[in-house]
Amino acid sequence: MTELQRLTGGASAETWALTAATPSKSAAELILRRDAPGAEDPARMAREAAALAEAARVGVPVPHLHDQSPFVPSAAPSRAEAVDLGGSYLLMAKVPGQALPQRLLRDEDFADVRPRMPYECGRVLARIHHRMDPDRISGLTAGDQLDQLRTTYHSTGDPLPVLELAFRWLAARRPSAGRDSVVHGDFRNGNLIIGTDGIRAVLDWELVHRGDPMEDLGWLCVRAWRFGAEGPVGGFGPRSELFRGYAEESGTTPDPEAVHWWEVYGTLRWAVFCRIQAQRARQREAEGTLELLAIGRRVAECEHDLLDLLGLAPAPVSDVQVAPEADLFGTPSAAELLAPVRGLLTEWSGQAAPRARYLGRIAVNILDTVSRELSLGPSARENHAAALHRLGFRDEQDLALAIRQGAVVPNADHRVVDAIRSATAARLSVANPGYPRRTE
Repeated sequence: MTELQRLTGGASAETWALTAATPSKSAAELILRRDAPGAEDPARMAREAAALAEAARVGVPVPHLHDQSPFVPSAAPSRAEAVDLGGSYLLMAKVPGQALPQRLLRDEDFADVRPRMPYECGRVLARIHHRMDPDRISGLTAGDQLDQLRTTYHSTGDPLPVLELAFRWLAARRPSAGRDSVVHGDFRNGNLIIGTDGIRAVLDWELVHRGDPMEDLGWLCVRAWRFGAEGPVGGFGPRSELFRGYAEESGTTPDPEAVHWWEVYGTLRWAVFCRIQAQRARQREAEGTLELLAIGRRVAECEHDLLDLLGLAPAPVSDVQVAPEADLFGTPSAAELLAPVRGLLTEWSGQAAPRARYLGRIAVNILDTVSRELSLGPSARENHAAALHRLGFRDEQDLALAIRQGAVVPNADHRVVDAIRSATAARLSVANPGYPRRTE
């Protein structure tokens, strides 16, 4: 085994590229997906392997599975050459192509294929939902996705008003149940290998379950997966093309209202996932903590998107320029101290290996967030607390619980809506002030 390289991303599981010798002595490029040490989940990894095998059986493009953890039942065709790589893992063939969304959405090499992607995604999703047999995937879970998400959300920290609004909106507008299908659970830009000829592989089946197939379509349209591009389907193009591809492959035309419901659900789900990652950061050693902490602050983006999806126009976001101020601690100010550290990190990461560059960019973004919070935080906290007190709430959690219990209906009181919108704008002004303008 040679040329082992940790790939970027992987906040939940590690992904490694490696080259190994085959029985014929030729070199094979492989991808290793492995649970982080101390966080092994062999049952989930076995379920993912079974989903890959079933997907391949019915013509869904997936990487070829060579091997998996030896202490769970294997879906691989042969274990004769199995190697224990430690923990829970999958060893797959490397599929040539590009998975990085920023390149897929901007590089000239993919200019011709981009317009075809919504249609192709629709066809591939239809194969998953209408060809894959959920009974052939051992351990495939089912259940009410909204109820499960609510239970998870309650375990992730203090309630937030916008998230409570979204839960109430979803509970009041449930669409009719769709067919019982295999649901990929994380089908989006970033989990697809794409070449100039189209989709070559669907990756990351770790969240596979059985349920309503429209969940996958709504998740694909969540704004987070557009990566700054305009097209609602993964940044590529319109929903109409997604629906056309799905209908031509399956004979079933998606209901736009049902997909919208699942898009709201997906945006809320991503907010809960961000909270989970921040929570995980407090429970782990240094490995992966930087990425997890940065993801935690992305809840502000989800709040902005949920307000938009629910028809509550988000408030303008401040693009603040951090300036030094007179302070008890004198000069240089905290902002002035952070600036050269940011510059040094930028310089170092530009010269580093790919994963170090990736982590360097995250570190720079975190420093920028801290700088903006130092500048905006004191006045924003004071203004928000005063607005809540005028409305009769002790704090934001008090307001969130009142929404949960139905004691206050924000749409009926513009002052409550204004307070929620202002708080969301303040958080996004700190976390990512350029976010609202990325696709507007």
